[in-house]
Parts: sequence; structure tokens; C-alpha cells
Amino acid sequence: MELVISMFFFLYGITFGSFFNVVGLRVPLKESIVTPPSHCTTCDRRLTLVDLVPVFSYVFLKGKCRGCGERISAIYPLMELLTGLLFVFSYLHFGWQWELLVALLFISMLIILTVSDLTYMLIPNKILLPFGVAIFIARVVSPLTPWWDSLLGAIVGFGLLLLIAIVSKGGMGGGDIKLFLVIGLVLGTLQTLLTLFLASLIGAIVGFIFLRKTKQGRKTPVPFGPSIAVAALIAYFYGSQLVGWYTDLLS
Repeated sequence: MELVISMFFFLYGITFGSFFNVVGLRVPLKESIVTPPSHCTTCDRRLTLVDLVPVFSYVFLKGKCRGCGERISAIYPLMELLTGLLFVFSYLHFGWQWELLVALLFISMLIILTVSDLTYMLIPNKILLPFGVAIFIARVVSPLTPWWDSLLGAIVGFGLLLLIAIVSKGGMGGGDIKLFLVIGLVLGTLQTLLTLFLASLIGAIVGFIFLRKTKQGRKTPVPFGPSIAVAALIAYFYGSQLVGWYTDLLS
């Protein structure tokens, strides 16, 4: 039975992952997520059902548009597959608890913001605000222990990133600052600080690799949102174990 439910969550996840791609690509441009229907951005051909099956269409079409043969970005199937796998993992991790709702909302927001930040280097308020409200309500239903740690985490996350932005004179984007407020609601104080540490570490590694592979890397900014998303998910699912492991090393 659990296998059937897991398959349901996977199909549910890749389907929503396809929609999250649309949201992440259109909202930053202030376009409707409903109209026009999905189409090839090169030849403008309207996509049919064969083109829109999450993950499988990309494999079947060998990553190319059926109309013009233009290569389709691998970001689309990757985000679909990642959403499906994370939805399944969340179900297996939490089961039918209210925390599962928090996890699904959190993952959905991070996937959309990753697509947006990778494409435009933007973390739009129109994505953060509705998800922030929904996550706040879900966190009230499934509170942390103690319950006020969510509020303190939001204040610490927002305040610390704002301080970094002020000190670095714009070195931290406004979207990243507001994203950490929502992360604080989900994770609480300690895990939010862990997220910042992990995001900085991941961002530094990605930046180093980018500099090595790109001759103009020093002139090309690297989006920080994906690093934050990966770090936040690690902290969300494994933060307690990481903190416990670190504490054991010090003792």
C-alpha cells in the first residue's frame, strides 16, 4: 500500500513540478500563468499533450522541440523529477502528519524560486508572499517546539540577512533576505542559522567551480537562491542530526 501511495505522490509531484516551471518562468515577467497556453519559446508552436507529460516527454522527444528542433532546457525535467522525488521523500519521512503539509508547501516554494532565480536571478514577492502566508498558517497547525521558535527564526533570518546586506552594501539581494524570513518560519532559529552556514558553503563551492569553468566568471553573478534552497532542505530534513553530530564532536 505504501508503494502505491508513494507512486501517487511521485506522479502528483512531477505534475506540480511542471506547473512550478511555468510559475517560475512567467511570474517574474509579470505574465499570466494561465494564458497563453504552454508553447515553444523559439517557434511559438502550442504544445500538445505529447509535449507536456512531465519528465517523460523530454525523454521521448530527446530534449528537442517537435516543431523547430530547438533544444529544450534540462531545467524543466530536472525540476519536475526533483519535485516528484522530494514529495515522495516527504511522505516517507513524515507520513500522514500535518508536518507533511508544511513540507510540501516549503518544497513547492523552493522549486519555483530556484527556477526563477536560475533564469532571471530574481526571487519575486508575488511568489514569496502567498507561500509565506500559507506556510505561516500551516506552521500554526503544525507548530515547532517551542511554538515561538518559528517567529524568532523568522526575525533572526530576516534580520541577519538584512544586516549582511547593509554591511556589504548590497551584497545580499532583497529576495534572499525575505526568503530567509519564510525559512525561519519553517525551520526555527537554530536550523535557520544552519541553513545560512550551509548556503554560504554551497554557494562558495558553486562559485569556485563557476570561476574555473567560465573565463568571464568574475563578471558574471551567480544566483544564490538555489544554494539557499538546497541548504534549507538539508537543514529541514537533517538539521537535528547535523547539529547533534557537531555537538558530539565538541564534547
